Amino acid sequence: MDWRKGGSSSNVEIGGNGGGGRRFGGGGGRMGIGGLIVLAILGWVFFKNPMALLDQGGSASYAPSSSTPTQVDPEQQAFVSAILHSTEQTWGEIFQANGMTYVEPKLHLFSGGVSTGCGGATSAVGPFYCPTDQKVYLDLAFFQQLQDELHSSGDFARAYVIAHEVGHHVQKLTGVFDKVAAARRRGAPMDGADGLSVRQELQADCYAGVWANHSQRDLNWLQPGDIEEALNAASHIGDDALQQQAQGRVRPDTFTHGTSAQRVKWFKTGFSSGNVSQCNTFAGEP
Repeated sequence: MDWRKGGSSSNVEIGGNGGGGRRFGGGGGRMGIGGLIVLAILGWVFFKNPMALLDQGGSASYAPSSSTPTQVDPEQQAFVSAILHSTEQTWGEIFQANGMTYVEPKLHLFSGGVSTGCGGATSAVGPFYCPTDQKVYLDLAFFQQLQDELHSSGDFARAYVIAHEVGHHVQKLTGVFDKVAAARRRGAPMDGADGLSVRQELQADCYAGVWANHSQRDLNWLQPGDIEEALNAASHIGDDALQQQAQGRVRPDTFTHGTSAQRVKWFKTGFSSGNVSQCNTFAGEP
């Protein structure tokens, strides 16, 4: 992926180490979904979305970290900035075409732990989006873990991570987050193969595919093997694959993000069509 063809975003923030505030699920990196204790390993919490775990309702306190600033490799920062800028271009155009205004999210780089509008989190959470402060949070050490633990390497696999989290921001702006939160409060099933958590995550995968389509059209920056990188990443982060790896068995009733096949399917749907109207994962079979 020739990511240097992209521009540079002004919305990348450099944060600090540590972090205060309330922890997700009341514990450092361990969260509850319907009584399920999420395993404290990277794969199980990959792409974990705080609103899929806790219905914060915008009430969480926000205590900015005052610790030592994060040291960020300039090359990695430039990469993140280029990918974020591309998502800004893509979603700005799509929103404008639909008579809407795209509000660009901030992307906050941190190390170790961070305080957010959704509470405090550690790096074990993986990349995530907080709808309360409308920021994407990323510890760049995750990219090395992506390669070492999930066997997914390459620039486009990393770009897919960022695009997925930005997809959650699109959901926030279009009201999906609020509708899912309201359904949760009414007692709608969140977990399981047909649950709302799975459908919400699969839509973010589809939106990542839409971005990939538009960015390639605009920049022609993909190289042979790049799409395979993203599909390989998606295939390694399905609930079934992660559960098999972590527990040696698969429990569909506890799914929160979809199977490997579903994640690949919806990314490909977004990429092949480039059309957000094809990303309605809430209708029919996910």
